Amino acid sequence: MNEIPWQLADGRLLLTCHLQPGAKKPGFAGLHGDAVKIRIASPPVDGKANAELIKFLAKSFAVAARDIEIISGQMNRRKRVAISGVETLPLSLQALLQ
Repeated sequence: MNEIPWQLADGRLLLTCHLQPGAKKPGFAGLHGDAVKIRIASPPVDGKANAELIKFLAKSFAVAARDIEIISGQMNRRKRVAISGVETLPLSLQALLQ
C-alpha cells in the first residue's frame, strides 16, 4: 500500500515530488508511486529545474517562493519539499489524487 505523498508537520506542508524535467506542458501529473509527479519545462541543469519547481509550487499554493524549501533530493528527480503557510493541497492537485 502506497503512502500519501503529503503531510502536515510543524506548521508546514511536506510534499514528496517526482520531477519530470523537459516537459512540454508543465503541471501536476498525478501520482508516481508514493510521490506527486510534477512536469516542468526546464532541463535538470545548473539548478534550473529546482528553481522552476519552486516557482511552480509557489504559484500553485499561492505562497511566496521564500516559503518553499527543497529539504532533500536537490540533485535527484525525487524531492521532499516543505511549504510554509499552507494547510491543504490546491484543488488542481486534490482532483488528481482522488
